[in-house]
Amino acid sequence: MEELLELKDLLLKGDVPGALVIVEELEEMSKQDIIDNIRSYAVILLLHFIKQQAENRTTRSWDVSIRNSVREIQRKNKRRKARGYYLSPEELFETLQEAYLNAIDEASLEVEEGRYQPEELEQLINREEIINRALKLILPQ
Repeated sequence: MEELLELKDLLLKGDVPGALVIVEELEEMSKQDIIDNIRSYAVILLLHFIKQQAENRTTRSWDVSIRNSVREIQRKNKRRKARGYYLSPEELFETLQEAYLNAIDEASLEVEEGRYQPEELEQLINREEIINRALKLILPQ
């Protein structure tokens, strides 16, 4: 909110270069919010893939959560007016890699009722396969 008031003040003063700096900051803040939101859904998506692989099973609940997470990531990543996407495939891959650490921590609490520490759980699964599976579902066909 403070940025908008500052932007208004700069525009009223005719300071277009100063106003453009504020606009760029607002754009960056907006994009970061979208990335954070995508990352949150990526954690959920990866969590379920980790559980599926570690327990060699799935549930309807996990399947629904996977579908919902994929849809939300796709929806959040799509630029409405400008067309295109906020994150490129490479940036999505990086986001999934970052989200993986949180997902493995959360999965360690759930797989076989919390039997494994994150490091132990990581030995049971294929990180690369899980991240690539997630990316394949997320990317537009």
